[in-house]
Amino acid sequence: MAEPPEPGDSLGEGALGAAAVTGPCLAGNRLNVDVYPDGCQQFVKLLELRKEEVAQVEFLRLNCNEDLITSTLGHIPLLKALKSLVLKGGHARDAVGACQRGLLTSLPQGLGHLRSLVHLDLSFNRFSLLPPCIIELASLTSLLVCHNSLQGLPEDFGRLTKLTFFSAMKNQISGLPQSIGELAALQTLDLSENSLDALPEEIGNLQSCTELDLSGNRLTGIPSSLGNLQFLQRLHLHSNLLVTVPASLAHLPDLSRLDLQNNRLRVIPPEIESSPFVHLRGNPLGEPEVPLQPDDSSSEELRTLFLAAGEDRFTVTPEGCQVFLTCGVQFCFPRGAVASSVTICFQKCSPDPQWVTLKHHDILLSQVLELRPHGIEFQEEVQIWMPYAFTQSLHEREVVIRTFSGQKWSDLRSKVEWKGKMRLVCCSVPHFSWFLVVSRLVVNECSVPKEGTLLFSTVDPNIKVTFPHGVTEEPRRVMLQ
Repeated sequence: MAEPPEPGDSLGEGALGAAAVTGPCLAGNRLNVDVYPDGCQQFVKLLELRKEEVAQVEFLRLNCNEDLITSTLGHIPLLKALKSLVLKGGHARDAVGACQRGLLTSLPQGLGHLRSLVHLDLSFNRFSLLPPCIIELASLTSLLVCHNSLQGLPEDFGRLTKLTFFSAMKNQISGLPQSIGELAALQTLDLSENSLDALPEEIGNLQSCTELDLSGNRLTGIPSSLGNLQFLQRLHLHSNLLVTVPASLAHLPDLSRLDLQNNRLRVIPPEIESSPFVHLRGNPLGEPEVPLQPDDSSSEELRTLFLAAGEDRFTVTPEGCQVFLTCGVQFCFPRGAVASSVTICFQKCSPDPQWVTLKHHDILLSQVLELRPHGIEFQEEVQIWMPYAFTQSLHEREVVIRTFSGQKWSDLRSKVEWKGKMRLVCCSVPHFSWFLVVSRLVVNECSVPKEGTLLFSTVDPNIKVTFPHGVTEEPRRVMLQ
């Protein structure tokens, strides 16, 4: 989901750009010091020298990876005309190149007196609670708190009645307050990649909402009140644990995208299944529930092995076992997978670009997992679960495990699952070699018989390929990407 543009006109040189020492970070009524290693120090110095002019600044950006950021925040309430405040981390990187979060865990209560503030961005910081002063910002229309550690939202969150855009993606929010339904002006709500397992009925009161992103949570169901969102255009529910969805979603008049991919849906209402804007890839549609086995000696649980850090091998017997590695990889060897005891060795290594050749648009999501002995044939297929780095926009992509045969890499039939709080991708293999996880563009395929057929894209239903009668003498396999 795209970020909203910051309020204000295009940049232009203004009165504040005259001072030579600070000119590069000033433009009109904007003060952008987040691009300088000593930006906080520059801001404080400028405030001391030209207090009256700085007090008229309407747009301010600071670098929250600087050590002086906490003390600098005490000066911000002096900027009474401030309309946009960006306090983001992510300006520094660690040894492996990953963005480091900012240092902020709280905000001074005085920030709540910024009556003109309409845009606040606190992304890539370390907030576990939403600072109380934010609720006092009565004019706020846009709030971003992405990539923090928020556990939830305050009960009085609904007081932000002018809010039109709210994004809290990539947090740890496990529940929403009932007051969420009081945000009558809210148009865009992004709560993707959190820990939500349920939604309050009041979420159906967001009458102005046009886009709602709840992907990457732990929802098993959604309230029927979502059917009240008459202006909703895009509803993202992919990568949850949904087992059912209300039929009323199919009747929303403005809905143009309903993403239900990578859930646990076995049966869905026919009016949803037939809608052209619904995306269902990665669900076990039509598959029966696996019945519980009777409680006898033949159904005893498999032996479980938990390997410690530093261990690089384990033994599998004909009785089978489940194996958990400290890196998050899991295995299930069913009974009879091996005829006699076999020692399995494993290691994880960084992918060599000269060996791991990615296809165009592929995204690498894991290290390479090597399992030995290579090529050993199992009597029963072994299941492998591999953790991966979750990325946004998976509604237009799919996650698969790729394996190396010794000559080339090929993709395995894979499925995304939740195990506890971990998102894993699973596949079944008849033998061991090298494995890694990639995100690729969605591939649609079909068999074209002599009678002809229709192949359409699950990403964009408007893309269709018609194969007329007699187009081929023999059945052919066709892929669309």
